[in-house]
Amino acid sequence: MQQPDLLQGTLDMLILKVLSRESTHGFGICQRIQNWSNDVLSVGEGSLYPALYRLQDQGWIESEWGVSENNRKAKFYRLTKTGRKQLDRENADWEHMCLAIRRVMEAM
Repeated sequence: MQQPDLLQGTLDMLILKVLSRESTHGFGICQRIQNWSNDVLSVGEGSLYPALYRLQDQGWIESEWGVSENNRKAKFYRLTKTGRKQLDRENADWEHMCLAIRRVMEAM
């Protein structure tokens, strides 16, 4: 089955969700999204890092250098208080959008 493209803005919400559970590096974010979606969603570096920079510029995440589980230098990202509020807003917007789409798909 072909993997679907993420809707505009959805990647930001998914990254914030991952970081709401734990701070991790970019590869860890990609792994969690893929694992939690049962391999339906896959995020490439070309999409991930611009999103991380954008989220950091917004003040929704912070980063610092650390050592990964395989003993390599990596930048670790964590959610800020402002990012947690943004995740709550985006989650509410997502639920609203899903309900609207469900209504259209179930219309007779």
